[in-house]
Amino acid sequence: MSQSIVELKHVNIYQSNSLILSDVNISVDKGEFVYLVGKTGTGKSSLLKTMYGDLQLTEGEGWVVGHDLRKLTWKTVPFLRRNLGVVFQDFQLLTDRNVNENMKFVLKATGWKDEKLMDEKIADVLEKVGLKTKGFKMPFELSGGEQQRMDIARALLNSPRLILADEPTGNLDPETSDEIMNLLFHICRDYNTTIIMATHDYLVIKKFPARTIKTEMGKVWDNATIEMS
Repeated sequence: MSQSIVELKHVNIYQSNSLILSDVNISVDKGEFVYLVGKTGTGKSSLLKTMYGDLQLTEGEGWVVGHDLRKLTWKTVPFLRRNLGVVFQDFQLLTDRNVNENMKFVLKATGWKDEKLMDEKIADVLEKVGLKTKGFKMPFELSGGEQQRMDIARALLNSPRLILADEPTGNLDPETSDEIMNLLFHICRDYNTTIIMATHDYLVIKKFPARTIKTEMGKVWDNATIEMS
């Protein structure tokens, strides 16, 4: 399983006591870009939450970045998440502090101590996403696209092997959306980072094709074909 970043075998996923997805079998390799699609309420979010340890896996086998999902506890979830980056549709930025301080908050929360190393890491990720000169800006001073870049920079701080992106282009205009997609594909290709991206936007998939996994009727379908409506 050395190249597998995500491996789920015969997994059943529950929300409360309701079975949401049954007999899920997925394998995602290092450096792969995968879309996760499906109508609202079909289990996309539950699948992502299982991958980053927000939902406990109780049936089936699952590994994410080398961590056994069945054995996760509140003590070990942070170790899983240090190898993950999560990008949200609504950015979830700290609005009362600037870009650099947002980044430093995450580094400190994941155990970084050395101020110089933190400053170097922040400069590095901001350069990667094209925000090199924006470190002292407050989030409200940034455009929607810049805020999403900031969110991606934050996800890159711990050099994750896997990024889970939940509707990262959902609130963006088409041109900005294309910029974010180009950035994500660049990160995937140049840093060999696995990216699993949930999206409703089939135009994005058409423009930036990649392997597609679909949640539908309680199942997960791999290499799904997308009906362009």
